Amino acid sequence: MFISGEDDKNEIGTENTAFVHGKPPQDAAGPPKVESDMEIVDENEIVTENTAFVHGEPPQDAAGPPKVESDMEILHEKVKKQIIKEGHGQKPSKYSTCFLHYRAWTETTKHKFDDTWHEQQPLELVLGKEKKEMTGLAIGVSSMKSGERALLHVGWELGYGKEGSFSFPNVPPMADILYEVELIGFDETKEGKARADMTVEERIGAADRRKMDGNSLFKEDKLEEAMQQYEMAIAYMGDDFMFQLFGKYRDMALAVKNPCHLNMAACLIKLKRYEEAIGHCSIVLSEDENNVKAMFRRGKARAELGQTDAAREDFLKARKYAPEDKAIARELRMLAEQDKAIYQKQKEIYKGIFGPRPEPKPKRGNWLIRLWHWLVSLFYYMFRRERVKAD
Repeated sequence: MFISGEDDKNEIGTENTAFVHGKPPQDAAGPPKVESDMEIVDENEIVTENTAFVHGEPPQDAAGPPKVESDMEILHEKVKKQIIKEGHGQKPSKYSTCFLHYRAWTETTKHKFDDTWHEQQPLELVLGKEKKEMTGLAIGVSSMKSGERALLHVGWELGYGKEGSFSFPNVPPMADILYEVELIGFDETKEGKARADMTVEERIGAADRRKMDGNSLFKEDKLEEAMQQYEMAIAYMGDDFMFQLFGKYRDMALAVKNPCHLNMAACLIKLKRYEEAIGHCSIVLSEDENNVKAMFRRGKARAELGQTDAAREDFLKARKYAPEDKAIARELRMLAEQDKAIYQKQKEIYKGIFGPRPEPKPKRGNWLIRLWHWLVSLFYYMFRRERVKAD
């Protein structure tokens, strides 16, 4: 999807102007246009609509720990690992800054008490500087490669200890922990500082480099790896960081953060993970309510899920800011045709159930009523006639 406008270094084939603070794109040549075919416009944007879907597996259902059949690897006396999905590349070394998603359960009750996937906010973990309750998790992460997903079994001694957790009341004392972990990626110590030690410009610059790496991976059709880079970029732009920014610094951060969310949505649509794509588009719209691309992609994801009314609402609002856009018009036309097809199908179903409307048949007993009325009229006529004669 391409929206015309001034050149910008933010996305690949998604939009050339970073929308900041709810302002729609302005272009002296006319309204912005969205094209649906895949197109690499420059090095900074991704086009995803109407390209072949790449089949990917979302993380395991959050209802309970995943069932894993792989061999148990003993990393420590109190830490064991089962690989769910293989990773690639090297493993992080001590003091590497790791970015990961995880879900955590108490092993005995299977009660889930933490989920960074649900919060859409990866955890930053510096190996060797982790909190005490994260010791077992850090041991497991240090054995993983980028992109690897695994189930960790951590003993209570390397978890929340004898006292349990004050932050998570459902973690009782001496509770063994299960972690479903995905290592998104990591920065070696020689490559930079931890986020907390960076200046605003350094954090935005680090996020922008991750975004560009993601765009390069997308061009190679490595969607899962591209998403890992976008998630790492987003991790630099966490809510705690964004909350402190104002003015030009907030604009600079959003110019990196929003394209990463949109590119994540683009990848997720290709992977048919529509709910997650909707979540990323909604994050962009919470910052920039008039972002045409976010409305368009959220509309596409909702349409794929059968949420036609919500999808139509997104497309109509997008058309308000891009009235000449052919892709938006095409999506609205497809929804209208879909509604028409559903109506015709329902009409045929009801016709088959109830059959054609029956012709009205004359009711029995109608001739008796007519005869009775005739007799009453005749009697009344004769009675009046005799009365006239008597008068």
